[in-house]
Amino acid sequence: MDNHSPAIWLLPPDLRQYAEAFSGAEEIRLRQGRPPGVLLGGQERPVPGCRAVTGYDLDGVLERATGASVHTARDSVRSGFVSVKGGIRLGLCGSVITRLDRPDGIRRLSSVAIRIPREARGCCDGVFPALFREGFANTLILSPPGGGKTTCLRELTRLLSESGVRVSLCDDRGEVAGIWNGESQFDLGPHTDVMSDAPKAETALMLLRCMMRETQIENELLAKGFTDCVVYIADGSVSVSVPAPAAGLTAEQVAQITDVVTKDSDFTAAQLHVVEVK
Repeated sequence: MDNHSPAIWLLPPDLRQYAEAFSGAEEIRLRQGRPPGVLLGGQERPVPGCRAVTGYDLDGVLERATGASVHTARDSVRSGFVSVKGGIRLGLCGSVITRLDRPDGIRRLSSVAIRIPREARGCCDGVFPALFREGFANTLILSPPGGGKTTCLRELTRLLSESGVRVSLCDDRGEVAGIWNGESQFDLGPHTDVMSDAPKAETALMLLRCMMRETQIENELLAKGFTDCVVYIADGSVSVSVPAPAAGLTAEQVAQITDVVTKDSDFTAAQLHVVEVK
């Protein structure tokens, strides 16, 4: 995915042509009273020929990023960033508004950093096999700022998911998945569920509750004689993959599965999808 052009569109119109030459930029940095800068290879350099950035320019960047609805992004602004389609993220600095001794917003922006994410397929091909030497290993990704931690995590998530592992991703700032209108802007594989825009501790508990429901239903189905079944809950529905004979499941077996799912969850029969694996 190329996010350079969408990032350039966020800039003031008369500055876009100067930044277009830096197609490999990791960030575009705008500071009031200074010409724009770009981050390339971990080093910031000025964009030649550009005028100084004004406060009006910074307000315009935020307005374009939020679709002229800055008030709808108030919670994100309070946290110092705004997520944009494509996984692009704006880091905001300025005068902080406080309420009850806690940050409640930012006014009079002084600088904006436009972070441009990119997929890097293959970047973890050498690391991925090492994570399974003795089962999946607990893994900590460390690097200096701009070293590619998020890119690495995104690629490892995709590889895990494509290997058949069900992955639950806590993406508190929306940087890994780049969720936009419910859809990930990056390829995270076919078996990845994402919780975004909330603190990791809370989202981890929500994901665990979802996973425990799947395990509970699988155990109930196993007790009914449905071996090797897999339950997958996502997008307001539940899918049950069940080994089936060539003739398919009987109506009685489908009714048994339906009874287990509806009894052990809040799902209705209409939200159940039985996949027969032959």
